[in-house]
Amino acid sequence: MHTQAHSQDVVACVWDFDKTLIPGYMQTPLFSAYGINESTFWKEVNSLPHLYAKRGLRVSRDTIYLNHLLSHVKSGSMRGLTNQKLKDFGKDLKFFPGLPDFFTQLSKIPQESEFSSHNFKIEHYIISTGLAQMIRGSAIFPFVEDVFACEFIESVLDPNFTRQSDLELTLEPEISQVGMSVDNTIKTRFIFEINKGCNKNPSIDVNAAMPHTDRRIPIDQIIYIADGPSDVPVFAVVKQMGGKTYAVYDPKNENEFAQTCELVESSRVHNNGPADYRESSSTTIWIKQKTRDILRQMIKKRIVQLEQRSHPAPQHLTDNPMPKKTKLAKQDTFWE
Repeated sequence: MHTQAHSQDVVACVWDFDKTLIPGYMQTPLFSAYGINESTFWKEVNSLPHLYAKRGLRVSRDTIYLNHLLSHVKSGSMRGLTNQKLKDFGKDLKFFPGLPDFFTQLSKIPQESEFSSHNFKIEHYIISTGLAQMIRGSAIFPFVEDVFACEFIESVLDPNFTRQSDLELTLEPEISQVGMSVDNTIKTRFIFEINKGCNKNPSIDVNAAMPHTDRRIPIDQIIYIADGPSDVPVFAVVKQMGGKTYAVYDPKNENEFAQTCELVESSRVHNNGPADYRESSSTTIWIKQKTRDILRQMIKKRIVQLEQRSHPAPQHLTDNPMPKKTKLAKQDTFWE
């Protein structure tokens, strides 16, 4: 008899970060601390793919900024930048109204009387092309189950380090290599890591075949919230597999509103609304409603599974079996 690997009792709210949870980009405090002109930095980053293409090289538009940050470190304009400093800069990030309180409100929904007997829970995840250490240092991190974002390595291991016996020289730490890069397409990989439970059990490979009944969080129990066109790959995967998708925009930015409307009209997302997470916001109301809808579907799924696994109780046999049906006159009736 097959037993499910997981009870599938979790709803996952998966969030983008920049322009979804915070206005603008998270690197702003970093640039300010080192006196880097933010506008110039991003202008240079946007020109790099074209310039490298002239050399016959292809680079990732989403993550080439990581290399440009390292170029600043190497050139001295960001000398001494460490993972700990990135984490400290995360404390300066300001969130959209209603956060992080909204995360707590959502997590309390399974305690409502309608759901309280089922041991359901809500988990929050962040998938971002931004910097993991800054997210970990921010006010939102205590409310988050896991973060999937870009990471840097500080103390790089030299070639042949496995055969090295000499004592290493102690050097001042400084980020020097990219450890993890997350672009808008790779984001979909982390949806499946959450789906299969790889982040909870490292022995599970994200590419391993796994029946849907054994996955920790079915994708139809995932809500993905992000800000725009760059998240289309994840929107598509989650929506096509039964999850809920929602696009947010800065209420002060008409262009962002137009972008999210286009995503709704092209059926990329289920709905859109302002990046405002206060109680009266339409975004708050929509996400809460969909969370409850998913929980109700989870209850129905459990009832169906129980019925499928149950067998009718045995009945007492009698000496006088039920008589066969006989044809009766029109005015007569009989019980089936």
